[in-house]
Amino acid sequence: MKAIILQGAGDIDQLIHTTLPVPEIADGEVLVQVKAISINPIDVKTRSGKGMFGKLQADNPIILGWDVSGTVTASRSPLFKEGDEVFGMINFPGHGKAYAEYVAVPAEQLARKPAGISHEEAAAATLAALTALQALNSTQIHPGDKVLIHAAAGGVGHYAVQLAKEAGAYVIGTASAANRDFVLGLGADEHFDYKSGAFEDHYHDLDLVLDTMGGEYIDRSLKVLRPQGTIISLPSGLRETVGEKAAAQNKTGYFIVVASSGTDMHRLADLLERGKVKSHVSAVFNFDDMGKAHQQIESGSTRGKVVVAL
Repeated sequence: MKAIILQGAGDIDQLIHTTLPVPEIADGEVLVQVKAISINPIDVKTRSGKGMFGKLQADNPIILGWDVSGTVTASRSPLFKEGDEVFGMINFPGHGKAYAEYVAVPAEQLARKPAGISHEEAAAATLAALTALQALNSTQIHPGDKVLIHAAAGGVGHYAVQLAKEAGAYVIGTASAANRDFVLGLGADEHFDYKSGAFEDHYHDLDLVLDTMGGEYIDRSLKVLRPQGTIISLPSGLRETVGEKAAAQNKTGYFIVVASSGTDMHRLADLLERGKVKSHVSAVFNFDDMGKAHQQIESGSTRGKVVVAL
């Protein structure tokens, strides 16, 4: 089978196209013929020697990628049979091995792909959508709660806007002026152009902030929360201090790390099927152009998701 291995930490020239044996599956696993792969910032960070590289560097070969949509070609699980179309995030945090034509997957980490969406749209709604779902599920959102979502036009952000609206929140999304209509089109009640000024000068007494940026955004976001308000921070260099800083202001703060979950994938599948959540795929690359997909992520200007199709 065709596969892409990571030769070592570095630039895109470390992504080596090769041929490997089709993986064998164990009890509880299915073999998926991959139709689409979602590319995430963690892929790029790991390739460059950060992210998951430290955890994976002893493996040989290293095959990046965690997000797939495809067709089951063999099964050793009662959950899926040959021919089922499935999607999910594989073994995260761990070795997903998704940059390949075939991948062995624990069946409990997958859900059936809704018939009405493409493999590209399904692959997109995995790591980023799970991150948004698990972050928002980690707290209680009440109808009418005011929620601020940073980088609302990005991979995690554009799902978070839709999920927060589904929960009944009043949603404010930060993004560039060029993404105003996109963010409002996702269902956000307000858009704030982060280049136009400091968001903390415009908002106060919010119930929840989803911080997808980290760094100084933690301190700035705490300023806009009401007493007992909550900030959920995704992994960043300062994530360990979120709880301490929030507690000092009579607020709640914590960070989450997304984890593979078939239960959550089934929830996303239902939302996708009912049209409550939609994937915005801004670019689809061929498998042979994996390096270009990484460069698009590195540009920092991706709207929604980047997908590679096989």
